[in-house]
Amino acid sequence: MSGAIHSEMYGQHIALIRIDRPEARNALSPKMLCALADAFLAAKRDVQVRAVVLTGTGDAAFCSGGDLGLTLPLMTGARAPQDEFDRRLLEDERTMEVSSLRNFDIVKPTICAINGTCLAGGFELMLGTDIRIAADHAQFGLPEVQRALLPFAGSMARLPRQVPAAVAMQVLLTGRPFSAQQALQWGLVTELHPREHLQARALELAEQIASNGPIAVQAVRRAAIQGSGLPLHSAFALEDGAKREVMSSEDAREGPLAFMEKRAPRFVGR
Repeated sequence: MSGAIHSEMYGQHIALIRIDRPEARNALSPKMLCALADAFLAAKRDVQVRAVVLTGTGDAAFCSGGDLGLTLPLMTGARAPQDEFDRRLLEDERTMEVSSLRNFDIVKPTICAINGTCLAGGFELMLGTDIRIAADHAQFGLPEVQRALLPFAGSMARLPRQVPAAVAMQVLLTGRPFSAQQALQWGLVTELHPREHLQARALELAEQIASNGPIAVQAVRRAAIQGSGLPLHSAFALEDGAKREVMSSEDAREGPLAFMEKRAPRFVGR
């Protein structure tokens, strides 16, 4: 079986996307990568979606990366394309970028609920999300160099920006796995939970975000991401642009008014 990607709405404003191939540790086949790209694009385009939760099926794995029998041989040329998904993956480079959240801005805050092993392409996908929480038994790693491959879906660029340089090099160059507790210590994840509580906590975080003003949330996220690593004057210019956008919105007038009238705000995204 080549697995599936399930995407559904949770409540009115949260897209829940699930990697579903537990018998193969949620390894990503070409068909799944195409479906994952489509799910991310749909979440970006849907004006009702204010937050995204990404997780996997089962207790064993969030995602163990690209399928070593299907996806990797296709990409190295060891296997010829056999169907429309193989051909799309080879011919449309945007599919690979969107499916790994690499060089693609989904716009909506994205929470990764790491329900188990998070390796290789799964680890790279995690690095593209905004908030990460993990099951306390999860394992992490980038084992590509152990197979004479490399993590080409964002890790070489992202990991040194998200953890100390020496930590990034240790993870990238040894290929050795590490625990959820170590991921928490390094700041790759923000919370650890028993597996049975993980999705509920991720949805709770998503609901908190979705209840906020969507224009403000997206502007804050964008300014923080784009300003990372810039000189302060350039980052301040991004803040100024965000301020102009948000403070002129209907929602910016509604928020303080609702507070003064002691009622829940009615944000409309304008």
